Amino acid sequence: MKKKLAIIGASYLQLPIVLKAKQMGVETHCFSWLEGAVCKDFADFFYPISVLDKDLILAKCEEIKINGITTIATDMVVPTVCYVAQSLNLISNSYSSSIISTNKFEMRNAFKRNSCNTPNFIETSTSEIDYTKFDFPLIVKPVDRSGSRGVSKVNNFKELENATLEAIKESFSKKVIIEEYIEGVEVSVETISWEGEHTILTITDKITTEVPHFVELAHHQPTQLSLEIQEKIKKETIKCLNALEIKYGASHSEFKITPKGEVFVIEVGARMGGDFIGSHLVELTTGYDFLKGVIDVALNQFQQPVCTKSKCAGVYFLCKETEKLLPFFNQKNDFDFQKDIQNLELKNITNSNDRSGYLIYQDNKRIELL
Repeated sequence: MKKKLAIIGASYLQLPIVLKAKQMGVETHCFSWLEGAVCKDFADFFYPISVLDKDLILAKCEEIKINGITTIATDMVVPTVCYVAQSLNLISNSYSSSIISTNKFEMRNAFKRNSCNTPNFIETSTSEIDYTKFDFPLIVKPVDRSGSRGVSKVNNFKELENATLEAIKESFSKKVIIEEYIEGVEVSVETISWEGEHTILTITDKITTEVPHFVELAHHQPTQLSLEIQEKIKKETIKCLNALEIKYGASHSEFKITPKGEVFVIEVGARMGGDFIGSHLVELTTGYDFLKGVIDVALNQFQQPVCTKSKCAGVYFLCKETEKLLPFFNQKNDFDFQKDIQNLELKNITNSNDRSGYLIYQDNKRIELL
């Protein structure tokens, strides 16, 4: 009899895990709002239920008798996944852990309690607050959004007030976090966990826009940082995952590394990294089928990861800032793995939704196009 997997979310972000589950012979049950539900045409069963309606999804999953529940690349649905799994005694992180890992203020407090290297921060729901104990520049971000939505770097009090009001608008809870800006390069760490044991699969180098929004323009694996810095990053990653009580499944941890070699945690997602990082790049660089691993965790059939190759891979995103990449999108390249232009009208980007296409590459060396 086929195992039944509930997948929360049905946008294009979830399509890779729907297709992988079907390839594995797993019956897929997808839950999401109808608008933008790309996966409804691919999943075995689709339910037009809000991903935030935990109890309705729980009732349906109980009726279906699912064997596991998961999501990838979407923070907002993580509490629903954990709530349903915990209620049905399935494999997942605890519901309390999911709340901490999807609220940037609670996350920062957990990091602080566990001596993780985190920037100074405060939470607010108003622009009228005394910020004098902080030194500019600062970063303003909604406590509960991803994809660079509402994120701004500010250099003075006037910019701070405007950025705070904009971030409040973007926040579901109308709360924002304000933290000291860390100068340095940005990386993410891709991991998978089982029973509290964490396997670091790879470290991803990031290229982002400049101030004020820092939207990702490209990702590359593996990192080119020194082995010494990589060891620091790995140790901080394990400490941060334990601080958030992440014990099962994929996680995506973001760090800044200062010119002095200090490693600061920016945030951790208790899910696979978006932007094709988890769904494509990890397997292209390491040979480990990360999507299968996530499904195996949910279905309680996880096996320790084995990396079978060492290649370079990455993704470039098309927008006004990367317009010079158009020739590579329009011609056949030796390093092409997958690419698509979704919109010929190129925008200056303020968040990841403004990007117009992507180019995923794989090669024996890093492909430097920017």
